[in-house]
Amino acid sequence: MTVTSVFSLDEIVAALPDVDVVSEVEAGFAAFSRGEVTVPPVGELLFPDVHGEMHIKYGAVRGDDVFVIKVATGFFGNPALGLPPFGGCMLVLSQKTGMVEAVLLEEGELTNHRTAAAGAVAAKHLAPKNVGCIGIIGSGVQARLQADYLRRVAPCRRLMIWGRRDASRSAAARDIAAMGYAVEEAGSPDDVARHCRLIVTTTPAETPLLSADMIAPGTHITAMGSDTPDKNELSPDLLGRADLVVADSIAQCQERGEIFHALGAGAIGEDDVIELGTIIDGGHAGRVGDDAITVSDLTGVAVQDIAIAKAVLARLARSLEAAQ
Repeated sequence: MTVTSVFSLDEIVAALPDVDVVSEVEAGFAAFSRGEVTVPPVGELLFPDVHGEMHIKYGAVRGDDVFVIKVATGFFGNPALGLPPFGGCMLVLSQKTGMVEAVLLEEGELTNHRTAAAGAVAAKHLAPKNVGCIGIIGSGVQARLQADYLRRVAPCRRLMIWGRRDASRSAAARDIAAMGYAVEEAGSPDDVARHCRLIVTTTPAETPLLSADMIAPGTHITAMGSDTPDKNELSPDLLGRADLVVADSIAQCQERGEIFHALGAGAIGEDDVIELGTIIDGGHAGRVGDDAITVSDLTGVAVQDIAIAKAVLARLARSLEAAQ
């Protein structure tokens, strides 16, 4: 009989500090763009009456020992009920037998960390050399994690944050300040755009928050929130103005996210988009010039889940061996 290991959220959280999530996700993007990873289309259920959604993302690195299926939920009214907004789990199965080898009851934690790590990878390869101030749009879990992970790739410790609700924005500002940032609360997304040259959007907005006329030359923007066809944080004209538009997955971004909306509006063409993994691998120069405007549209790709699940599972296995 095959023995399946089940790991709790507490065990997973304890293992995370010993995993270089940024490097794991970066390597995953490169492998994906080299064509080494099979990633089927995203499975999705939306629950608009309760502002909820469920995604199934799954895939396999060819020739690997395992493959990963991830179920992730986001029910954004949950905090009013005293519940976390994110949930889910990851299943790790054998590529040889199809048997379940491990269940990671991560409750959205690994999804949140691999998402934040992707933002750090994008900033590492696309942000301008001199970032006087980092801008965060949004005030939830991902806003905090983006700030945390950016410390690993960017020396800037000045940050401006905007969120729709004053209380949540102030709470996020306090948490981010505790990471060592000098934090200022912005009055609007326009304020963020005026002062920041590295901007990360982390909201479930369905109406654009940033437009082309707000963005100064030399700015990089990473859009994290638009992982369904309905969500939209950046106006199509902003992508049309950009010198470089980067997707985590071109195929996936043609169906959801900022690139999907910009393509539909005719602001960009399919040939205007490159993949982040191609830049990581050196197949494209990435940012060219201090005044370039760059946009990365990160919709969340299953290779990120594979990368973090395998790395955390390896760390957990080492801990079990050491305890025996």
